[in-house]
Amino acid sequence: MRFEFATATRIVFGPGTFEEVGPLGVEMGRRALLVIGCGTQQVVPLMEDLNRRRVECITLEVTGEPTTQLALAGVSRARETRCDFVVAVGGGSAIDTAKAVAAMLTNEGDLLDYLEVIGKGKQIANPPAPFIAVPTTAGTGAEVTRNAVLGSLEHRVKVSMRSPLMLPRLVVVDPLLTHSVPPAVTASTGLDALTQVIEPYVSIKANPLVDGICREGMARAARSLLRAYRNGSDAEAREDMSLASLFGGLALANAGLGAVHGFAGPIGGMFPAPHGVVCARLLPHVVRANVEALTEREPDSPVLARYDEVARIVTGAATARAIDAVEWVRDLCAQLKVPPLSEYGIRPEHFPEIVENSQKASSMKGNPIVLTPDELSEILRRAV
Repeated sequence: MRFEFATATRIVFGPGTFEEVGPLGVEMGRRALLVIGCGTQQVVPLMEDLNRRRVECITLEVTGEPTTQLALAGVSRARETRCDFVVAVGGGSAIDTAKAVAAMLTNEGDLLDYLEVIGKGKQIANPPAPFIAVPTTAGTGAEVTRNAVLGSLEHRVKVSMRSPLMLPRLVVVDPLLTHSVPPAVTASTGLDALTQVIEPYVSIKANPLVDGICREGMARAARSLLRAYRNGSDAEAREDMSLASLFGGLALANAGLGAVHGFAGPIGGMFPAPHGVVCARLLPHVVRANVEALTEREPDSPVLARYDEVARIVTGAATARAIDAVEWVRDLCAQLKVPPLSEYGIRPEHFPEIVENSQKASSMKGNPIVLTPDELSEILRRAV
């Protein structure tokens, strides 16, 4: 057995830790590009703190999904104002945008050179500018991943810029920042976090270190997502979900994902569907398709036992089997009022293009079995 594990240089977790960003940021530089999510009011005290410490802040607001155009605008602004480090305070969109900006500040060439699928997939040669990630949602785990997911409006797809060097120098996870997240966003981001502790657990690249992280993340998300949705001020539930999100990022960065995220990239590039909603609608049907395909074509696969364990963890029932996990996720999505994908304009006539693009996605390579185009189309049919 051989495996590796890499993550951010330093991770600080706990209620109130956001107050530590200013003192720690002084060590990074004197002029910060502050990439903030839409409506991130929490950033005002940080700016004031940095200014008191004679650190100038230049802001870039991310109001929607991260795109190549937005990342390039951030690079231009940072270069024009001579920023020497980058701080992201927001959800996955802000963090991924900031991650790409930090990488491009120190590397030559065009952004497209470094993008997978639509570009050359070239590796960055130089370490990015110092980067601090502060998540304000509990979902993507982008604060500890080694890639930035960007949408290309021209190509109608989401793709990654990827390198081990892109891991942040400092991550500060303060669950208090998530208390103001509205229920719908809590649901979609939380379901993304749940997906990201399930898919790495059954990935072809799973390893013992990631396994433990995933088991803990699944248990916390299963007991707390609905609670956080129903009561945003439930401190214990919010802390559980912040941990589940962090664990999901750690897991996917080291063991990959699967068919859910293989679909999510192309769908997110083609339709205005929130990433977490896409994951939620696909997850039970991908689990079912994988279990059926493994049972038929690889009945001795150890992944079948792993799916049974997933079911036992999320349902809390000692006798649960994989099909029980499918039903549990479907019931959870109903309670969280997750809309069908058809509400975002996805129709059967789009399936061939989605399937073709998903088969090229890097996440699909981690799926425990290669699914046929017909199996992938059936997943979409059930999700829509």
